[in-house]
Amino acid sequence: MEPYYLAVDIGASGGRHILGHVERGQLILEEVHRFSNAPLQKDSSLIWDDDLIFHEIVTGLVKCGSTGKIPCSVGIDTWGVDYVLADREGAVIKPVYAYRDSRTKPFLKTALPFADLYSITGTAHQPFNTIYQVLTDKASGRLDKAEYFLALPEYFSQRLTGSLAGKEHSEYTWASTSGLLDIRKKNWSEEIFQKADLPRRLFKPVREPPYLAGELSRELRNQTGFNTRVVMIASHDTASAVSVTAEDSLYISSGTWSLLGIQGEPVLTAAAREAGYTNEGALNGRIRFLKNIMGLWVLQRIRDELAGSYSFADLESLAREAEPGTGDWFIDINLPLFLNPPSMIGAVRNECKRTGQKIPETPGELALCIYLSLARSYKNAIDNLEQITGKTYPSVSIIGGGSKDGYLNSLTARYTGKPVIAGPAEATAIGNLLLQMRYAGEPAVNKGFAELVSGFQRRNFEKIST
Repeated sequence: MEPYYLAVDIGASGGRHILGHVERGQLILEEVHRFSNAPLQKDSSLIWDDDLIFHEIVTGLVKCGSTGKIPCSVGIDTWGVDYVLADREGAVIKPVYAYRDSRTKPFLKTALPFADLYSITGTAHQPFNTIYQVLTDKASGRLDKAEYFLALPEYFSQRLTGSLAGKEHSEYTWASTSGLLDIRKKNWSEEIFQKADLPRRLFKPVREPPYLAGELSRELRNQTGFNTRVVMIASHDTASAVSVTAEDSLYISSGTWSLLGIQGEPVLTAAAREAGYTNEGALNGRIRFLKNIMGLWVLQRIRDELAGSYSFADLESLAREAEPGTGDWFIDINLPLFLNPPSMIGAVRNECKRTGQKIPETPGELALCIYLSLARSYKNAIDNLEQITGKTYPSVSIIGGGSKDGYLNSLTARYTGKPVIAGPAEATAIGNLLLQMRYAGEPAVNKGFAELVSGFQRRNFEKIST
């Protein structure tokens, strides 16, 4: 039997455990566990229930043990920017804040002007960037109590091993989202730490994946019935997802967020900064030059407000029905007001009213407004990217869970005028698994990482013409 590997892919709305193995030169995936995940409102703060998330991670491991499909390693990926602080005894300093929390508002200015920050980090200005969260924790005194600083995937990985003290490195792809990394040197910016007066002691040397975090703790070996390695892969989920795309490809990693960009070298020009583009780590020390677009989060929140009456498939169908005769709705999906409003429906309607457009009333009209706005945002972002880089890209690869939304894919092809290649939906898990296989010296990966990926893609994508 070929060895199994386990990808734990945790997003801001849900997580899943995907087992993978290579059979006759083909990558085979099997979902063993899926769970819901969302930030919690506690008092006036938005936080993560890290204990519940860890419980779900362990539940998935136990399920692997019960099926007899024992992974030889496990790798965890999550979103970027968020982290855990722990004290000298390894106890988590609660709460674990979620990036949509508004606590950073008073600390969005640092000792360095943003233009100078961008020239070092290449990180677009977002209120949830790690640098602003760290400045907030410094002002509140939370940093003074901390002995350990762990990005979420590092925290969950080390918790599997039973020791937060075992963290010796900061994983490169996550660190690149922090606004604290020198994107050229691929290590923490001493200039930023000095001028912002931040404790350098909390931040371990940056290391490119894959590398070993440890093995399961004795407690978890007893609970799951097996032992396995915990491997640090490209722990930022988009970095794992984009690893399955060609380096010269234009991609949209579509989910709660839509991450639109290319892979290559850092782009630190004023035009890139002013257009809101960011530079983040990719495999082999490469850079993802991309723009964060609010994504399907807005539609998700609208669906939640409709009290579960509609599935995403229902909203897609209703949007298609509402399209004829409605005109061309467009709201700027990236406005801060859509980050976490009390009512997303109210925010959408108010913005349409403010901009003199028809106010969407029905669920179908609300969904259509978001679909059209996303497709237009993609077009605008691609136009900016091609102008900034001086290159034209012939097609768009849409990966991630949002690639299953046929209506959004067709609108993207229509608005951008480019063929859309949709899939695979599990791109993040695939990238996670392939990095574990690379660490293990899996022959199929060593012979041809790109060939293994392309073989999977040929079986799992749909091409949509304009």
